[in-house]
Amino acid sequence: MSGSAGAERMANTEQAVDYGSRLLQSNRIRLVAAEDAHFAELARWWQLPEWAVLQQGVIQPRPAETIASQFRQWSDNSSQAAAGFAVVADGVLVGHVTLWGITTVERIGTFAIIIGPEHVGKGYGTEATLLMVDYGFRELGLNKIELQVWSFNDRAQRTYERCGFVVEGVRRAAVFHDGRFHDQTLMGILADEYFAGSGHTA
Repeated sequence: MSGSAGAERMANTEQAVDYGSRLLQSNRIRLVAAEDAHFAELARWWQLPEWAVLQQGVIQPRPAETIASQFRQWSDNSSQAAAGFAVVADGVLVGHVTLWGITTVERIGTFAIIIGPEHVGKGYGTEATLLMVDYGFRELGLNKIELQVWSFNDRAQRTYERCGFVVEGVRRAAVFHDGRFHDQTLMGILADEYFAGSGHTA
């Protein structure tokens, strides 16, 4: 092996290690495998009526273990159809993100996130969304990531727009809360759009 070939292989290895070191973390947060210690807190957030209205179609409190099992399933990461992580900052759980329903032909995944109410307003949602979108495109090979958000959740929609998602449509009168019907906004981002706007190469 020539010296130049060996140096090139060394550079490739260093580049791969650098990519791996940045894959699941940003300046302030890390995406980690969700553990039993996380599930109780996630279930507590999910049960709060003021938070449930942003996440659920119908607010129906369920046993904590049932909700924990739901998050456990979303975080199993045993197949290529879904990927889910706990979001931690300085070792503290601040949220959960997942890409689910991943299709192998269309290469589309659906994004979902929950940030604990005591951690909202600190930018964690934006960082976690960007990190998970990057993971979906650069590691899972997705071509599109889409999501749904209730029309009254203005804060979430602004976050998604900052992360590059665009409105693709509206499901009218898709949820019933507080005595009336509300729309559901459908948003999405394509891999080409992400790489063009992020400065990264595919």
